[in-house]
Amino acid sequence: MEQTKSYNIPKRLIVEAYQRVKANKGSAGVDNQSLKDFDADLKNNLYKLWNRLSSGSYFPQNVKRVEIPKADGGVRPLGIPTVTDRIAQMVVKLQIETELEQHFHPDSYGYRPNKSAHQALAQVKARCWHRAWVLDMDIKGFFDAIDHDLLMRAVEKHVHESWQRLYIKRWLQVPVQHKDGRIEQRTQGTPQGGVISPLLANLYLHYAFDQWVEQHCDGIQFERYADDIICHCKTEQEAIKLKAVITDRFKQCGLELHPEKTKIVYCKSWKYKATYDRISFDFLGFTFRPRLGRTKKGKYVVGFTPAISQKAAKRIRTEITSWSWQKWQQCDINIIIQHCQSKLRGWMNYYSVYGRKAIVYVLFHFDKRLSRWAMHKYKKINSIAQAASRVQLFRSRNINLFAHWSRVCF
Repeated sequence: MEQTKSYNIPKRLIVEAYQRVKANKGSAGVDNQSLKDFDADLKNNLYKLWNRLSSGSYFPQNVKRVEIPKADGGVRPLGIPTVTDRIAQMVVKLQIETELEQHFHPDSYGYRPNKSAHQALAQVKARCWHRAWVLDMDIKGFFDAIDHDLLMRAVEKHVHESWQRLYIKRWLQVPVQHKDGRIEQRTQGTPQGGVISPLLANLYLHYAFDQWVEQHCDGIQFERYADDIICHCKTEQEAIKLKAVITDRFKQCGLELHPEKTKIVYCKSWKYKATYDRISFDFLGFTFRPRLGRTKKGKYVVGFTPAISQKAAKRIRTEITSWSWQKWQQCDINIIIQHCQSKLRGWMNYYSVYGRKAIVYVLFHFDKRLSRWAMHKYKKINSIAQAASRVQLFRSRNINLFAHWSRVCF
């Protein structure tokens, strides 16, 4: 006789969750088990997870702490669950996401089905045309500051299955394991890197910010991508007041606006540069600022428009420089193509939506590195100028080989 389980969790749901996690890839957690290792005994591993989830005996392992360098010199702490725990989190996410989506605000764009960064950017661009002031908000250490009690109140309101609430609580409370083996107990926050963390973060800010602003700040428009928030105001006084009331609101929710990164920006024309201290802001890798552009009728006008930010451009150039150019001197160019093609295409597809010339100019750094590679590989090339000429000729004959090569902007 088959043993009766405490919770009715379909086996097909475990399989679907595994397929999603595998598609997302990711590294091993504290148990050092990779996706490849998990696949070696796939059927048994999935059955054991289903059995533990269904019986209520599932307890997550510690979360692996990894620190990622940031552009400003700091580090971003990520929490990497094990493969098994990522699958378990995906099981719950697949079950509750549809319910939560019915309640989320239309101007929340981050980590949501059928929502994108480009949609958020388009809305920011359109609203900057109509409203002269922006409150550019940065929440200090957001993912590590989430109040568990407040989050669980929101979870209990929307998540109806007891087993889902049980496991969400366990994921929130699971300790963090540092690189040196030190174990850190957690009383707040949700690991940035967990499968379910973005969904829980959106739920938290739905009540801490989205819904609250709509109810208490009449007429304020905003775009939110996870914890990156842009608010549009009609006047500077309105922006100053909004900053004050949101500071108080966040304090009630255990959150804090970053004092240096949160700023009020005038977003109309550069002719007021001498009057206003701030006339630009960054959002999702783009800098919004006054730029001279040409209309379809050929007339030049100043608009407040986005293009790739200096931080994003520097990050791309740094990554290109870090590629194995010296090692590739022993290889055919096809190795370079194989390594670089998809990365260049990804950057081009994302950043060319606004300010196409700017991203093409940034990716010209790849052409310069390719010229240096050619000069060292082929002894008949005597100078960097000659190498650049050869690369340019190769480009003209293979215009579709790399994404930025087919974009003639100059």
